[in-house]
Amino acid sequence: AALADEAAKPADPPKLTAGGEGFVLQSANGDYRLQLRGYVHFDGRFFSSDGGRLATDTFLLRRVRPIFAGTVGRHFEFQIMPDFGMGTTVLQDAWLDVNYSPKLRVRVGKFKSPVGLERLQSATALAFVERAYPTALVPNRDVGLMLHGNLAGGIVTYAAGVFNGAPDGGSVDLDLADGKDVAGRLFLSPFKRRSSTLEGLGFGIAGTTGKQTGALPAYRSGGQVSLLTLVQGITADGKRNRLTPQLSFYSGRFGLMAEYAWSESWVKKASTGTRARFSGEAWQATATFTLTGEKASWSGVRPRESFGSGKGKWGALELAARVNGIELGTEAFREGIVESSKSIRKALAWAVGVNWYLNRNVKQVVNFERTTFTGGAADGTDRP
Repeated sequence: AALADEAAKPADPPKLTAGGEGFVLQSANGDYRLQLRGYVHFDGRFFSSDGGRLATDTFLLRRVRPIFAGTVGRHFEFQIMPDFGMGTTVLQDAWLDVNYSPKLRVRVGKFKSPVGLERLQSATALAFVERAYPTALVPNRDVGLMLHGNLAGGIVTYAAGVFNGAPDGGSVDLDLADGKDVAGRLFLSPFKRRSSTLEGLGFGIAGTTGKQTGALPAYRSGGQVSLLTLVQGITADGKRNRLTPQLSFYSGRFGLMAEYAWSESWVKKASTGTRARFSGEAWQATATFTLTGEKASWSGVRPRESFGSGKGKWGALELAARVNGIELGTEAFREGIVESSKSIRKALAWAVGVNWYLNRNVKQVVNFERTTFTGGAADGTDRP
């Protein structure tokens, strides 16, 4: 009779929760889980000095991304993230992660390549409205297979994979050529498990290599203005290498991120069939400081109290400062690959910002950024 009563006992019902991480429906034992969340970025860009009339003052929906994520059968995690921002529909993420051990996981599908430091950071955690120049020289999202994991309790983080080969700063959904990219990243946090001021220090190196053909990418400033115009008929044709050393440090209310990126590829002129080398290098350093006492972190600031009508409930306030630069195609100008009257050789930008976290899900960002250019004007002088 006892066995019969036990067999007749109904299974525990699934759990439904709602909070800062979205809506979550999961089985009682957690083996099956569905999470619905997402984010929207509504931006405004206004240029106080645009003598060349290259930019447009505008409001825009920069990102509109619902996210469907979850777990099936305990060891299989997935994420699907479309994007309806900028008036287009794009599939940003669609991947499956096999997770039997945190030391070795396998991911397949479309996802961020394990290369750029700031690129790997979620758009919801960025200190500034737009990412810095090194992100323009590393791949964004690519399709492929990747091994990744954490060793020594998170002191060592690694990733290595084979991908179709996204262009600098770009994403791909399919490959139109046989060439593939091998990408890898090694990141160390040697003091992570110690109680010291260096606990939040991490540094590493990442890169890609492969042979690619086809269209070349577009490079843009922080204000999303084109930096480089290629001569018609220039395509990638040969080996492409990238390398990016990187560092981050978070201690109390202070945060620091720094990285350098180098990209070099071979290109071909359709008119003559001759090949030339195209390279670029970029760097950035970003510092943040929370005025309201919250801890700075890689995943952004989490306010201790949400903004409300009560006394002292203002959410979290963060100051940010950044300097970054890029140099493009020194050889390209000499070989006639780019249109010199429309292409800059260098750009240097500094920016300051205030970030107001009203609660865990609402953030307001105000930035001022000034960029100076070397070259790029029609008369051969510096672009304004």
